Amino acid sequence: MADFCFNVSLGRVAELYHRVKIGDPSGCALVIVALAAAGIESDAVLKDKDTLADVVAGSTNEATNAGYSRRALGSIDLVALAPDDVNDRLDLDIPDQTWTNVQSAGGAWAKLVICYRPAAASADSAIIPMTCHDFAVTPDGSNIVMQVDAAGFFRAT
Repeated sequence: MADFCFNVSLGRVAELYHRVKIGDPSGCALVIVALAAAGIESDAVLKDKDTLADVVAGSTNEATNAGYSRRALGSIDLVALAPDDVNDRLDLDIPDQTWTNVQSAGGAWAKLVICYRPAAASADSAIIPMTCHDFAVTPDGSNIVMQVDAAGFFRAT
């Protein structure tokens, strides 16, 4: 298991992030989705999924624990694109997230998926998965904190 970029988003993550940052179209957002550990498919299978609906269509399921909900990040939540010209790369960052009092019923989590949602009312079939991150957590009624690496959630080189 490892962090990866979904094939459908290869070469697109920075542009989709930028679209959210500038609000084009209005209502677009990055969405953070937790995947349950039970039934999780392999990274090789998951990376071929083209929509969030595809991601949760097989044996992989979204977390259902009380206290969990998807997180939507809009323009005000994201920092502006800032290419690192010295190191010839672009790091994309999102704020750390906290889910409060996440209950154990629903089971453990395995991964977090960062997606692009084109509009506020988008169905899962229109939401594009961008990156997937290992996130092995067993909820127990306490808070769950997603701490993003200091370099960000994605690096384009």
